[in-house]
Amino acid sequence: MIPRYARPEMVEIWEPESRYAIWLEIETLAAEAMAELGMIPADVPKAVRERGGFDVARIDEIEREVKHDVIAFLTSVSEHVGEEARFLHLGMTSSDVLDTCLAVQLQQASDILLKGMDRVLAALKKRALEHKLTPTIGRSHGIHAEPTTFGVKLAGFHAEFARGRKRLETARAEISTCAISGAVGTFANIDPRIEEMVAARIGLAVEPVSTQVIPRDRHAAYFAALGVIASSIERLATEVRHLQRTEVLEAEEFFSEGQKGSSAMPHKRNPVLTENLTGLARLVRSSVVPAMENVALWHERDISHSSVERGIGPDATIHLDFALNRLAGVIENLLVYPENMLANLNRLGGLHNSQRVLLALVEKGASREDAYRLVQRNAMKVWRDAGRKDGDFLRNLEGDADVTKHLTAAELGDMFDLDYHFKGVDVIFARVFGAA
Repeated sequence: MIPRYARPEMVEIWEPESRYAIWLEIETLAAEAMAELGMIPADVPKAVRERGGFDVARIDEIEREVKHDVIAFLTSVSEHVGEEARFLHLGMTSSDVLDTCLAVQLQQASDILLKGMDRVLAALKKRALEHKLTPTIGRSHGIHAEPTTFGVKLAGFHAEFARGRKRLETARAEISTCAISGAVGTFANIDPRIEEMVAARIGLAVEPVSTQVIPRDRHAAYFAALGVIASSIERLATEVRHLQRTEVLEAEEFFSEGQKGSSAMPHKRNPVLTENLTGLARLVRSSVVPAMENVALWHERDISHSSVERGIGPDATIHLDFALNRLAGVIENLLVYPENMLANLNRLGGLHNSQRVLLALVEKGASREDAYRLVQRNAMKVWRDAGRKDGDFLRNLEGDADVTKHLTAAELGDMFDLDYHFKGVDVIFARVFGAA
């Protein structure tokens, strides 16, 4: 993670001060549960609440000697609390603190990411409704296909991000488990009721079988969900980049007063935000395979996952948070050019109606093979000569006796009505956004 692609609210979750504060809360909650159950003196959790604290620099200093972060933390806390601190961490193991803390951090990160998803969804909905019936050419393989609307394009992205939001909600729930089960997770030296009480008070579920660590399939699913969202971001960013190409220019990123596009060429307006989003998506996805490789730990635990998660936890959530909010800004401020969309749609002299003519010929009695051949031979003239004498598809069809023996000029003309292609738009919007 670098500051250029980070927002303070998400960064704060992963700061040492935040992490140690969660550790202290876990230890305090465990002590309170033990005291309530009569396992330790009642004044212990009171002392921890009143005097509990830590010093990050001191923890670093101690860790340089003991080579163990949780021991260093507990030593620092003991220096603040005093004699009562000897009852902290009783029967617990380091992973009880580390894994429960990570669950809390990923919960907090998820809540911020969900807000980012909501902002993207709101922007897509607003712009989709704005351009519900703005005609544009649909492309397959990058080549003109049939008309659609810019609103339908955006509605498709809205549906995709709505699915992504559900995946993130599911991943948040799956990652939200607490383990306070001791060495190898058997509760040999700690009462299972402690785990239940801590889990309830910190807002987590109890991990059914922790084996000393929370199983990493949960984390793999979480980072996979982030990776899918990142891929959705890239797909939308790529669409904007294509639409901003000079030869297309159907939409483009907002270009602010005083902005510069190139150090060499003053005329440039480059899609730098969506290019950046494409790169950030790669970074987020780079966390997925390591998270999956973390699943296969040795026996009840090892720490091969630890160094990975110290990196991908902050990096993936911070980068995705930044990307979601940048994407929302791109959509909110996107410059849309309906006149260019219509001009591009008409560039091939009406070829976007070829399927409709094909179907009409079949309905009139021509075989599908013959109908396809007749339509294609007239279409290929336009393909080679768009904008010149043979570049009008309708005129070519009207001059083809093999076509007109099946279809009248009036019938052919009716097949070039642009609105025909949009009769299903209301159905699509109702499915995506609900009834108007």
